[in-house]
Amino acid sequence: MTESPLISVVIPAYNHERFIGAAIDSVLHQSCDDFELIIVDDGSTDNTAGVIKSYSDVRLHYYYQDNQDAYNTINRGIERARGTYISILNSDDVYETQRLEQLLTICRDKNAVCAFTDVVPISDDGDIFTDQGFGWNIWHQSNRECYFESKDLYTAFLNGNFMVTTSNLFMTSEAARMVRPFAPLRYLHDYDFIFRMLLAFPGKVHYAADLKLLQYRIHSGNTLGEAAIIGREQDQELIRKYLLAVIPPELQSYVSTGSNRLVTLEQELCRVKRQLNPSETQGVKGALCALKSAVKTWVGKKLS
Repeated sequence: MTESPLISVVIPAYNHERFIGAAIDSVLHQSCDDFELIIVDDGSTDNTAGVIKSYSDVRLHYYYQDNQDAYNTINRGIERARGTYISILNSDDVYETQRLEQLLTICRDKNAVCAFTDVVPISDDGDIFTDQGFGWNIWHQSNRECYFESKDLYTAFLNGNFMVTTSNLFMTSEAARMVRPFAPLRYLHDYDFIFRMLLAFPGKVHYAADLKLLQYRIHSGNTLGEAAIIGREQDQELIRKYLLAVIPPELQSYVSTGSNRLVTLEQELCRVKRQLNPSETQGVKGALCALKSAVKTWVGKKLS
């Protein structure tokens, strides 16, 4: 085996024949070229494998497995990584050319074991979502504002996942292996992972808020369906878990009981508003209220 590379880039790939080429190109054209590219194909049924195999770069290593979901695919990639640093890229996202070089410099200069940046939201066709009224932009900016106000990463992450995606993770291999594996969460394994990284290495995670070194793809086919419910259920569980994780044991019952009560009050408030204003149960607003009520009912039962 050749000398270990400085950086191992791990791409978990699944049915992204349309996007995987752009993801691979964005890695191979990095300004820092001391890396290996590990692609784990999670049982793709389209031509993802064909696109990957069309590349002949010796730094690219391809592995196939039966479908096991994203978190298992990332874990397998990390297991095979030989670099001092590990960077993850989902097969539909794109690195900016300077990403690896700049994050490497940040980790060294800031004595950080993990770093991430701001992101650029793009469409299926690669167009940037510049409209500040776009729903995702509103959500993301709100999360960033919480960070700027609190000046504390843990507090800001309790408000929302402004790291956005596993594609935004750059970390030392030592830290990655101490914190791993990625948890078996279909939608929020990145959110869970960054909380554990923050707890394991306090003061060693850096957010380069002024840099946009990742293009994050928002697919047009995304809809409000089962994923929206499951994602919010997982979100509720993670917030409760990692809120209590930083509370002294003797105070945890206060926080747990109080947060349960707040959930119940919000549920009751939503129900009363529907009774007083039946028209609000119609259309999107009513649907969202009903969804919120259903999710919080489930959470209330889980926390009781």
